[in-house]
Amino acid sequence: MIIFCRSIQKDVITTPLISQLVRSGTSIGANYCEADGASSKKDFINKIYIAKKETKETKYWLSLIANAVPESKVKARELWKEAQELNLIFAAIIRNTKVGH
Repeated sequence: MIIFCRSIQKDVITTPLISQLVRSGTSIGANYCEADGASSKKDFINKIYIAKKETKETKYWLSLIANAVPESKVKARELWKEAQELNLIFAAIIRNTKVGH
């Protein structure tokens, strides 16, 4: 994600989009790491849920960048698909982790 963001030429349109994408894209991993060290199942689910929400936001910013910078469309699509796969994985983790069990 960081390498992709660095490859995009910055201008008045792309700069805020890149900034948002860096925040949401890196937040996915940060929240997953926090989930790994969670103090309870409830805390674990909460952190995974936040990571899942960040995947949705990341997909949104990737879509905007793909439209604003047509030459980035192929790589943005690849990253969008990766974010979607993570979203599905996190959804399955949430579904399969029962609080109190």
